[in-house]
Amino acid sequence: MLNTISYGTPGPTPLIIVHGLYGSGRNWGVIAKRLADHRHVLTPDMRNHGDSPRTDTHSYPDLAADLADLIDAHGGRAHVVGHSMGGKASMTLALQHPEKIASLLVADIAPVAYTHSQIQFIEAMRAVDLSRVEKRSDAVAQLAEHVPDKTLQSFFTQSLDLQNKRWKLNLDTLADEMPKILGFPDVTGSYDGPTLFLSGGQSDYVLPEHRDRIRALFPKARYAKMPKAGHWLHADDPRGFEASVRAFLDHVDPA
Repeated sequence: MLNTISYGTPGPTPLIIVHGLYGSGRNWGVIAKRLADHRHVLTPDMRNHGDSPRTDTHSYPDLAADLADLIDAHGGRAHVVGHSMGGKASMTLALQHPEKIASLLVADIAPVAYTHSQIQFIEAMRAVDLSRVEKRSDAVAQLAEHVPDKTLQSFFTQSLDLQNKRWKLNLDTLADEMPKILGFPDVTGSYDGPTLFLSGGQSDYVLPEHRDRIRALFPKARYAKMPKAGHWLHADDPRGFEASVRAFLDHVDPA
């Protein structure tokens, strides 16, 4: 079972927030706490991330099966919000087990294959000499040699286990499975429940040419943009992201 943080009072139809590549459930703590004022919110670490099990595989059917087990352990049905890799895992789950999904919000990703690899960040983390890391800023300084973006430096070091001098990421499996992570599985079926594709206005991950594919798989899909945000829309505009999620959920399932 995935390591999962719970917020709010357990009740029917929880909200599950599924993080993206190199993230963790803990990254979503502030937004989850706010949304938990009216709902039970769960933020799992996906496999090969955080404190969840490390495996040799990282395909979207694998990730979807992990989420299905989590939903079954909390009543059998859930609202699901997924960002990037987590969005692809959530879409796969909705297509394979639509009965488990009360609603689906996909944050800045489409059900298509992408060409911009994320392998350079694995190489940057592998290049950090953990024997010389005593505090998080030591790792940031080393990452800065390969990753100039200060936001990404901070984000990656949130997955650093300082005490044990290790990454809380299975970098080997994530590197080996990167083609699957960038792709999207050939899943049959469709999910005709309420679906929102929420995109960053400054991101190019969800494009007009993706809409035919989205409509074929998610016939009730609606679209919205956060104009001030890029791909990391929940970090670029956390209040705006929270408001968008809240408005969508209140519309489909008033709490």
